[in-house]
Amino acid sequence: TLHRSPTVPARTNRHRLRPMTNSRPATRVAFPVLAIVALVVDFSQTRIRLRRYAIAEHSIQPALCAGDWVLARRATAHLQRGDIVVFEHPGRPSFELVKRVVALPGEQVVVAAGEVRVDGNAVDTWAAGPTVPDGSWRLGPNEVFVLGDNRAFSSGDSRALGAIPLDAAGWVVWCRYRPFPLRRVR
Repeated sequence: TLHRSPTVPARTNRHRLRPMTNSRPATRVAFPVLAIVALVVDFSQTRIRLRRYAIAEHSIQPALCAGDWVLARRATAHLQRGDIVVFEHPGRPSFELVKRVVALPGEQVVVAAGEVRVDGNAVDTWAAGPTVPDGSWRLGPNEVFVLGDNRAFSSGDSRALGAIPLDAAGWVVWCRYRPFPLRRVR
């Protein structure tokens, strides 16, 4: 006679597939979307039109927070006021900063009494806190003035570094893709 092993049941249903339920519809949608975004980013990085960045500082809060992951596109057209750009620190090669374009080529920037004015008009719509120190800058034909939104934590911007050459600001932040959901950055 044959004896059945006590550890193996005679009949088991553990290999039967269960139908999918609607308990997690967002997860079923989010995973394929993230997989497609990752494939597009990996493919496009070989074409050097998109780059991925992890935000590591608080200087651009509240637009982007430390720990956010963003996609930046190559700046092919002219920059606009309000664009968030990624550029290399002029004094530290391979150290990249993320800041907002506040003034465009040929404009006059004045910081006084905690407020930023470009050609006499207030442009502090993105500022989270007062802007110090006071100063005045006239931009050349190929320069932009960049500041962090969180001015208290933004030390590596045009107040300390001076105007940034247009060709140095080669990447414009396009969207934040993590934490989910995907959203455009402006």
